[in-house]
Amino acid sequence: MPTLLCIDTFTREPFRGNAAGVCLVDDAAAFPESRMQSIAAELRLSETAFVAPQGDGFSLRWFTPTQEVLLCGHGTLASAHALWSTGALDPETPARFSTRWKGALTARRIDGPNTTVAVDFPAARSTRVDTPPGLEAALGTTIVAVGSNDLHHVAEVADEATVRALAPDRASLLAVTDVEAVTVTARSDDPEFDFVSRYFAPRHGIVEDPVTGSAHTSLGPWWAEQLGRTKLVGHQVSRRSGVVRVRVGEPASDRVTIEGDLVTVWQGELLA
Repeated sequence: MPTLLCIDTFTREPFRGNAAGVCLVDDAAAFPESRMQSIAAELRLSETAFVAPQGDGFSLRWFTPTQEVLLCGHGTLASAHALWSTGALDPETPARFSTRWKGALTARRIDGPNTTVAVDFPAARSTRVDTPPGLEAALGTTIVAVGSNDLHHVAEVADEATVRALAPDRASLLAVTDVEAVTVTARSDDPEFDFVSRYFAPRHGIVEDPVTGSAHTSLGPWWAEQLGRTKLVGHQVSRRSGVVRVRVGEPASDRVTIEGDLVTVWQGELLA
């Protein structure tokens, strides 16, 4: 039977951070797209990852309750942790994933007092653009700067208090043309963190994502440029909240390492 896990990511405490479903399967052919989508809809987590052996590594796909997505950061960290914790892969062996977006991703386990995983991702560097019409009204606040990349938009606002107070109108966000998802960010007031953020993706069936690893592939380069350093700590200030550590490579390398802690909440077998 396929193994199914729920893993809270970017947290050291259960029921915090972002919960990812991970389904470990022996044969990808037994899991057509329709079945994966049905399982993700049943679980109702922000994303469910499906992992199957492929060559010398594993294939990896991610589904929200309504659709497949190009990239899921927390689902990737959780998938690596699931392989190591179930014995499907030796913890000393890096987890290599083949994906449909920009090729392979490699995860490694970091030794320490907590369960920590680091994944090397392509950087989603943003191009500064004009604020899309209707975005400020949908978010209910003034935007300082906007960036666009191949995953989402980045909207920088004045301060942390503004990020925390956001109460976007879902219908208005859906009506903003060409904005699939938006990560709203500002500098952190807390010296423990470099920046704060929240992430909204109603077109993907996610009103607000608790902690978004993929968003930090763009937030890392965004703030590295402004703050003048390549090692950063982000605090996603959703209700569940979570901490994402980011290492930004040189612009020529076009890579970002996303690091976070994880906690397995439950594990079982898929019967259907």
